Amino acid sequence: MTDKWENDKEIQIFREYLRIPSVHPKPNYEPCVEFLRRQATSLAMDFKVYYPVNDKNPIVVLSLTGKDPSLPAIMLNSHMDVVPVFPEKWSHPPFSAHLDSDGKIFARGSQDMKCVGMQFLGAIRALKKDGVEFKRTIHATFVPDEEVGGKLGMAKFVHTDDFKALNVGFSLDEGIASPTDTFPVFYAERAIWHVYFHCSGTPGHGSLLHKNTAGEKVRYLIDKLMDLRKYEVKRLENNPELLIGDVTTVNLTKISGGVQSNVVPPLLTIGFDIRLAVDVDHTEFLQQLQKWCDEAGGGIEIEFEQKEPPVPKTTLDESNIYWVAFKSAIDEMKLNIRTQVFPGGTDSRYVREIGIPAVGFSPMNNTPVLLHDHDEYLEADVYLRGIDIFKRIISKVVNC
Repeated sequence: MTDKWENDKEIQIFREYLRIPSVHPKPNYEPCVEFLRRQATSLAMDFKVYYPVNDKNPIVVLSLTGKDPSLPAIMLNSHMDVVPVFPEKWSHPPFSAHLDSDGKIFARGSQDMKCVGMQFLGAIRALKKDGVEFKRTIHATFVPDEEVGGKLGMAKFVHTDDFKALNVGFSLDEGIASPTDTFPVFYAERAIWHVYFHCSGTPGHGSLLHKNTAGEKVRYLIDKLMDLRKYEVKRLENNPELLIGDVTTVNLTKISGGVQSNVVPPLLTIGFDIRLAVDVDHTEFLQQLQKWCDEAGGGIEIEFEQKEPPVPKTTLDESNIYWVAFKSAIDEMKLNIRTQVFPGGTDSRYVREIGIPAVGFSPMNNTPVLLHDHDEYLEADVYLRGIDIFKRIISKVVNC
């Protein structure tokens, strides 16, 4: 039963890539680099490796020069790294790329997102075989560090002369699987704020009622931020048009401090993961946080582990020739899509931040969302259909 998939060249390439354990917390990218070097050779694509941060975090670029290299190029971006695994929770070893009798390929990265990187290359292979010419240059980029924020990868790379020399005009990157027939297409991302409140207060013996304690300040801030969370939950529940990416999410993620049960501590710290909706004014939101700190009694230091700036959305209308081409391919294939704001964070935010339009799209519909989950898998037929979908999209976008 599995022969039709095991003997398929594209499935073989995909599974080989999945078997490379480029996994956090200490990913080794060198096997990926060598694998991609072989892919570049087989596709007759130029191959370059850049090291914008250090020699442990390579940026791999496979390029195919278009008929008019002066035109802005198309970037097909994917990341090489994958999140940690707990092998005992998996039905099959997470880097075995096990193919079962139903055609499911089990591996970390099968959905997030080694699939998309290989589908890009599979589509290019098919287009070249068909003799399709490319007006614009194509750069297939494979980057590190995305799963932990991209600071050692795309975040730095977009500001280098090497990236500027690529002359990128439009980027395609990852999306998310969809359990329904509809494919999500992402044109923006919320800003990630990871914020700590270091609350200083009056210390002393636990039997007394001191004023202005750290605990009182912590309670005040938690109440305010959880009230905001409750408000956003209700917005989401009461408006069927809204998705999770359209609202601000607030989650208490860390609480630390204290030295002994009968000692009122001089300092308590609370941490929040906040994702700001695209319509939130960042200056006003920061002022609100500072106001709550003052109302809590002062003596509170705000520290940002991550504080992303507002990033412009990618315009999805006739003014964006790349979107017109993308949508034309989607319509020709009669695919159902829903444009939306990405709920998490991808490298597209760094691309959009420097003014380059970017769209996130993973051609995996009628597929359970298993990114970062145990037993992550992708069906072989879904993977192969994704190559056909990208074949049509890339042909349109690169020749617009």
